[in-house]
Amino acid sequence: MTRHVNHEKLHDIIAEICSHAGSKGKEPQQVADNLVMANLMGHDSHGVGMLPRYIECVHSGTLNPNTGAEIVVDSGALIVVDGNAGYGQVVGEEAMDFGIARAKEHGVAIVATRNSFHLCRIGAWAEQCARAGFVSMHHTNVMGRRPLVAPYGGAEARYVTNPYTVGLPATEDSPMTILDMATSVIAMGKVRVAKNKGEQVAEDILLDSDGKPSTDPNVMYSDPPGAVMPFGGHKGGGLALMNELLAGILSGGQTMRGDTLFKNDQIINCMLSIIIDPSKLIDNAFYAAELDATLKWVKASRPIDPDKPVLVPGEPEQITKKEREANGIPIDDATWEELLVAADSVGLGRNRITDMSV
Repeated sequence: MTRHVNHEKLHDIIAEICSHAGSKGKEPQQVADNLVMANLMGHDSHGVGMLPRYIECVHSGTLNPNTGAEIVVDSGALIVVDGNAGYGQVVGEEAMDFGIARAKEHGVAIVATRNSFHLCRIGAWAEQCARAGFVSMHHTNVMGRRPLVAPYGGAEARYVTNPYTVGLPATEDSPMTILDMATSVIAMGKVRVAKNKGEQVAEDILLDSDGKPSTDPNVMYSDPPGAVMPFGGHKGGGLALMNELLAGILSGGQTMRGDTLFKNDQIINCMLSIIIDPSKLIDNAFYAAELDATLKWVKASRPIDPDKPVLVPGEPEQITKKEREANGIPIDDATWEELLVAADSVGLGRNRITDMSV
């Protein structure tokens, strides 16, 4: 079964669990803001279902609450930020604040972030830059957990979902344009969601441990595990590898290999972010006119299905957000139980969570 929980109540629940797990100040709100927004935008793979894993890592000492981002290399427009295994919701926001400040000064900034606990939905950081008026591009890799995604032509996983993200600021007539995509066919979190719902995934997404195609999400939780396939064959596989190299090497955080895997199963991200002030390249009026005209031209394409208009990156999320703000966020029973277990583990109690959701 699936329950629908009001997004404001769900936000309070997540913040309460984080607070009881030791987060202080505005950190519980930052984590809750980020996770609930992912659900609101339809990315349940990066929403509140991640919190039980976070709390497990707080208990094991592999996630450090109340730890912020630290600039460890400073070359003006180029900086390296160490997240000290703090909440990615905090580290990501602070790293982008650093980058936005440098881009205001220099017109461009390159921020290489390493050793952040799970940065979650990378689109959130592109949105932060876009709200400040900046174009941004982000290459991300993952350290710590086991490999999940097979390279093109491979039967065994070698890296994780390594997302690629681009964001452009809004104009008066157009919302911000955000492309945020895993370089695997689907994000691993979507496999987790399917498993929790007891559903199969589509074909051409998963390989079992023998390298054979499978639609069973449980192959990713078997021993030995299977692998998610790259999107678009060699194109997605190539982009995944480039993200691995750019994020892992230039941040100093390392790439995923057999000799760099952690003994624990924490989620550590590295990210290379390029932040550009478009006004230093072109007139603001030209930017707005070109963006508006291009999006209008693209969306005017006759749709294949008359009931499904052509959408540009960022639009599906905004449509889902309006629907879920009105009707609540769907939470399957398995994910809800995991949240209750997390609440119990920090001394909050499942009855308190149940009461808060009503």
